[in-house]
Amino acid sequence: MKEPELNQDPLALDDKSAPKHPKGLYVLFFSEMWERFGFYLIIGIFSLYMLDSFDHGGMGFSPSKKSDIYGTYIGLVYLTPFIGGLLADRILGYRRSIVIGGLLMSAGYFCLSIHNEMAFYIALLLIILGNGFFKPNISTLVGNLYNDDRYRANKDAGYNIFYMGINIGAFVCNFVAAYMRINYGWGWAFAAAGAGMLIGVIIFIAGTKHIKHADVLKPAQKEDLSLGKIFAYVLLPVFVCGTIGFMLPGNYFGTDSNDAFIIGCIPVLIFYVSLWRRASAEDKNPIGALLSVFFCVIVFWAVFHQNGDALTVWAKDHTDREMPAAVASVAEKANMVQVATYNPDSVSGSYFENMPVAERPAPGTSLKLYSTELYQSINPFWVVMLTPVVVGFWGFMRKRKKELSTPAKITLGLFITGLSTLVMVGAVSAVQSGDGKASSWWLIMSYCVITFGELCLSPMGLSLVSKLSPPRLTALMMGGWFLSTSVGNKLSGMLSGLWEGFENKSHFFLMNLGLCLVATFLMLFLLKWLKKVMAEKNIH
Repeated sequence: MKEPELNQDPLALDDKSAPKHPKGLYVLFFSEMWERFGFYLIIGIFSLYMLDSFDHGGMGFSPSKKSDIYGTYIGLVYLTPFIGGLLADRILGYRRSIVIGGLLMSAGYFCLSIHNEMAFYIALLLIILGNGFFKPNISTLVGNLYNDDRYRANKDAGYNIFYMGINIGAFVCNFVAAYMRINYGWGWAFAAAGAGMLIGVIIFIAGTKHIKHADVLKPAQKEDLSLGKIFAYVLLPVFVCGTIGFMLPGNYFGTDSNDAFIIGCIPVLIFYVSLWRRASAEDKNPIGALLSVFFCVIVFWAVFHQNGDALTVWAKDHTDREMPAAVASVAEKANMVQVATYNPDSVSGSYFENMPVAERPAPGTSLKLYSTELYQSINPFWVVMLTPVVVGFWGFMRKRKKELSTPAKITLGLFITGLSTLVMVGAVSAVQSGDGKASSWWLIMSYCVITFGELCLSPMGLSLVSKLSPPRLTALMMGGWFLSTSVGNKLSGMLSGLWEGFENKSHFFLMNLGLCLVATFLMLFLLKWLKKVMAEKNIH
């Protein structure tokens, strides 16, 4: 079907010939796919890179410092969308913000390829700022494409498709990371992330004709704070509070960076609460509903993003990664084999440390292993495989008028996420509290379960923000969604920092289960009210 001209009313077109999804979705799909290729390539090897010795090309950080930096990084990388969404809503527009963000992130990835501690921190700053411009605005554009009545009913499915693009990039990237790291070193793996991000920017610019009609800014209302006041009353206090938190004597939340992050978030949280308090009668309930959901899903991100830290450590130290002979012969041809040679005098820190003495090979024997970062591809693999199943199931239920509401899907996602932690309790039991190597199938099945939870929650959250947000505040409220992600991510680093303190690792996973159950019950308590708010706006 021919795309409508800018001055043509799209609703005047023949609805019977309209496709289920706009062409712009696929431009955003591939742009986000390449952006997430770079982002998750970094996540997959970030902890491993920080733990590797400086002489071997890593940073040589201690486990506690590694968890602290990991949590701070993935916390800040989702905090800046508040700023990026605000600037896009008021000044820059969504397309310009996305291009700026993509270029900043690419520069950060290339900067990470420089083996230097100063370059390491500069790179993280560039990525954090870049994601702030990119992430909320590309998600907002997806929703705006579905404001056309021809596509409105398929918005949830559109976000599921968009989410699958994210995870295709996240699946492929870890194989590229492993190949580049094994054959050329850490720096080349980071450079590959930078190249992927540039490809994403090029695709976005090339397809902009299909999305420019969705890049429409709405004028601010009298109850909205001016941009100058937001910077004076919110952003400046963020830096002041963060500095105070960092300089406070003692560590109230474990480390100086934890104190700085959590105290620094307070002005942003106050801003969103004040946004609700100042809202007009029409906007008050929708904004309040979104803020309630944001609070509940913090727990999801705290558990989910342990995949880059605690679960990566589990894969590295406690998982049987030895390749079958048939797989090893193929992997060797592709230069994708990690080799571990057993030396009885240097077991500490090696693959053999958590292997019972009776099961260790003869001295000098080399084992061919799956690279640890490849386990990061399990979750996106399941997303790609299960997305058609989940979308098809909700479509089947919709036809029978039995589809769950979007908030109910999010509640279900929280509960299923909790169930995934029970799989890891089973993994710990299988190796007698860490004395041995667990089968890879434990991680595979844990990721399978949490992926069902993720597909019920994450794309549905993006869809809910798009549905309930006042149009002039959509990117800002999308920034609020990512703020909840940010706080959850920082909490994931703090929780992962407790890993070494649990002698019985099953207690660590049971702690995560308890957090998920509390959040699930809270969402169940709010569900009736959330459905009422959606009904008031004639949203289903």
